[in-house]
Amino acid sequence: MTSIYRPRPIAPTALEQLRVRDDAGHPMSPYPDGEGGAPLRCCLRSSTAGERIALVSYAPLRRWAAETGAEPGAYDEQGPVFIHARDCGGPDPDAAGHPWARPGALRALRRYDTHGRIAGGSLVELPEDADAALDRALAEAFADPQTVQVHVRAVEYGCYQFRVDRP
Repeated sequence: MTSIYRPRPIAPTALEQLRVRDDAGHPMSPYPDGEGGAPLRCCLRSSTAGERIALVSYAPLRRWAAETGAEPGAYDEQGPVFIHARDCGGPDPDAAGHPWARPGALRALRRYDTHGRIAGGSLVELPEDADAALDRALAEAFADPQTVQVHVRAVEYGCYQFRVDRP
């Protein structure tokens, strides 16, 4: 299935900065992943055992606002994300579907407007065809002309997974 909605990883420039100091001001502290399975926001895949990764604080809306001049105010938040400790080259350009879309997973979709303010949201429990369900939820989100981007989050931990911009 081909989707018009492209999950966006953390931008390379932001990754360079996060690998020095994260958005909470802490230095990166890499470690070898003992088990694998960490959701890597640099390449939108899960880690494998032994890869060097880091858990860093990331403020996706703040970084977007700095590029666009938006002022998200109180909606600016930061949270933990996993990244590779070194440049990994980003996502596989041939990867299809949405990362971490598995049946039974709960996803929160937060819509944001041009000012960086929340314009709405939805909760989706992913069915067997998880990619198609995410595509439908994104289509509903972008049906609102105020919506310029959607953040997809895992409900279990509230973790930011990826951003999708208006196609």
